[in-house]
Order: sequence, then structure tokens, then C-alpha cells
Amino acid sequence: MAADANSIIKEIKAGKVKPVYFLQGEEPYFIDLVSNYIEEHVLAEAEKGFNQVVLYGKDAPMATILTNARRFPMMAERQVVIIKEAQDIPDLNKESGAKLLLSYLESPVPSTVLVFAHKHKTLDKRRELGKKIEKLATTITAKKFYDNQLPDFVAAYAKEAEVAIDDKAVLALCEFVGNDLHRLTNEFDKLIISNSKGESISVDRVMSHVGVSKEYNVFELQKSIIKRDFLTANKIVNYYESNPKKNPVIPAVAFLYSFFSKLLAASQLTDKSDKGIASSLKMSPYMARDYSQALRLFNTQKLEESIQSIVHTDLKLKGVNTGSANDGAILRELVFKLIS
Repeated sequence: MAADANSIIKEIKAGKVKPVYFLQGEEPYFIDLVSNYIEEHVLAEAEKGFNQVVLYGKDAPMATILTNARRFPMMAERQVVIIKEAQDIPDLNKESGAKLLLSYLESPVPSTVLVFAHKHKTLDKRRELGKKIEKLATTITAKKFYDNQLPDFVAAYAKEAEVAIDDKAVLALCEFVGNDLHRLTNEFDKLIISNSKGESISVDRVMSHVGVSKEYNVFELQKSIIKRDFLTANKIVNYYESNPKKNPVIPAVAFLYSFFSKLLAASQLTDKSDKGIASSLKMSPYMARDYSQALRLFNTQKLEESIQSIVHTDLKLKGVNTGSANDGAILRELVFKLIS
């Protein structure tokens, strides 16, 4: 049965524990969320010593895993067997290992909770095990989040933690951290620790926490380029040049490459509204505003030229035809080309 992480945890809290969980997919956050919850909560602390086994895939062929699964609990209602990094089980994708697992799934030991934490990929659905796993085990298939899904995730996480956070702060946290959900929740948890009771987390606190200047960051640089505001852009470049260790230029150029690449894709859309761009490029409507604004000032030819300039700049920063120019001077030259 396919499920999601929260529904599995809710069922376990209600005492409905299943014999086999197969947790797979590209997003490890949800896999860890479920497997860690089972590891911490299914057995009482006094029961874990004899009845909880944690194995790692690379060291556990299927026969070893199932030998552990077929044991009976000692002085407890059930035992728990967790296979971490299950994608590394040496014979999982071989006929021998798959047949052993399928045989077990047909008749699992009711007093065993067997958990596979299969990260970064899914079983091949062209094979028998991949086809049958959802019918024979409780499964989740955790997909990577698109950028436009992150704000809702953070808002839900904040609600669960009973912490208020401003909408702009949610967007800023998502933009600065990206779609690594482990890092995103860790950064949010750090914000909670320093949060006064009843206080809403603001965008200024987010920026301060992640070490980003409110005025001199790559997002403000992007906005100044979109507005063709060379004065503001030059101030930001000066800030980068004066703080090279704190503000390395290569990541900023990579960010601009990502923005202009997506902008070029947006220029080919039939629906160039905020909603159309957000839907097609899988981003929040708030982020899409910058794209629709930029499209009014950058035609396709200018976008192609801008991307070419960014690529050349990246090569210079990595030592190709650099000459005597430092990183700040190279960034300033790029910004001038993008704005002019």
C-alpha cells in the first residue's frame, strides 16, 4: 500500500503498526522521518536491547536480513529490524535476493516490523519486486520537492512546531537554503531555538541567521540587474569585492546563470503571466514576479548574450583567460554587460 510519511506516523501513533515498510525515493528527508520515528517509538527503551536490530545495506545480503526478520521477540510483543541505506543491499536487484524478499513479503512474520530505508532512487518497476512492492508492503515514494512546493512545506512545518513565521520570511528561507529538506528543517529548528515565545519569525531574522546581508546579497543583485539599476548593482559588487571570503563570487555567478537560464525558458512560454511562469517553471508565484518583470526588459537575443557572458565569466573565475583582474573586477564587468 502506497502512503505518505505523515499518514504512516499517524497510524503508528494510533497503534496500527505494519509488518513491512519499504521507504524509497529521491528525497531522503521523508525516508529518515519515518524510519527514525519507528526506531525511536515502536519499542519501549527497555525492549530495544534484545528486540531492535539496525543493519546497513552494504553489509547485509538479503538472507542475513530475513534471518533477523524471522526471529521472535524476547519478552516483548514485537521486534524491529531496520535496514539503513537499503539501496546498497548487494543482491536486492538480483533475482536471488528479490525472490527471497518476495517470498517473505507473501508471508511476513507478524511479530516483526521490517523497515527498508532505500534512499535516492526507487526499485525498478520493470522487475517483479518493483511491480509488487506496493501491494505487499506499506510503502512511500519520496520525490524531490520543486521550488514552488517549499513554502507550503515550511509553513506546515512551522504550524506543526507551533511557531509563527512571516510569509516573506518563509520565501527568504526557501530561496537561501534551497530544496534540501534536511538542511531546511535544520535551519528552521535553529531559528526556533532563538525565537521568543509568541514572536513571529521575520524576514530580517532569517537573513541574519543564514549570514546574508539584507542589502548586499545575490537576490538584491539580481533585482538591481532586472531594474537596470547600475548604481545599486555597483554597491553590491563593491561589497562582494571587499568581503571575498564571506561572499565568494563563483556561487553568485552560478545563481545568475540559473536565473537567466530559467528566464530564457520563460521567454518561450505562451503564458508569460506570473501564474503561467510559476506553473511551467515549478516555482512560487512570488518568485515568478521577478521573471515576468525581467521579460519586459530582456528579449531573447539579450538573454542568449547574457548567458554567454555568464559562462565566460565563470571560466574566468576558474582561471581561464583571467589576466590580472580579481574576482570583484570580473563580477563588475559581468554586471555591466548584463545591465547595458
